[in-house]
Amino acid sequence: MDQLFLDANVLFAAAYKADSGLRRLWELPDTELWSSDYAVWEALANLSAERPDQVPELKRLAGLLRLHTGPLEQTGLPEEQRLPAKDRPILQAAFHVKATHLITNDRTHFGPFLGCRVGGVLILRPSEYLRSRQSLT
Repeated sequence: MDQLFLDANVLFAAAYKADSGLRRLWELPDTELWSSDYAVWEALANLSAERPDQVPELKRLAGLLRLHTGPLEQTGLPEEQRLPAKDRPILQAAFHVKATHLITNDRTHFGPFLGCRVGGVLILRPSEYLRSRQSLT
């Protein structure tokens, strides 16, 4: 079973548009969706500023996730140090919940790691993950 850790930008985009293809992530069989209170808070802050009418939808989608809410520890991996401080908690939480994948649309900060395994976690864009699932059926 895949355990996907969703970055804040994925949560934001899924809530932003009712017809977002990202919502297919919530419908996948044999998949467990994770995020963190930190990621939900970040998505909520950005959505409140841009689309306050979609805040209830973000809360609904977040309610369908398993959330990491505990303390975070540094991974000790060099890749972690290459990330801006605001993105490190995302990677740390993905490790903590033993995610198989970190799903992000953040090409700026996670771009160098897209398609790579970092400490056992495969970092992919949502479209890449969804495409890989289609090829299995």
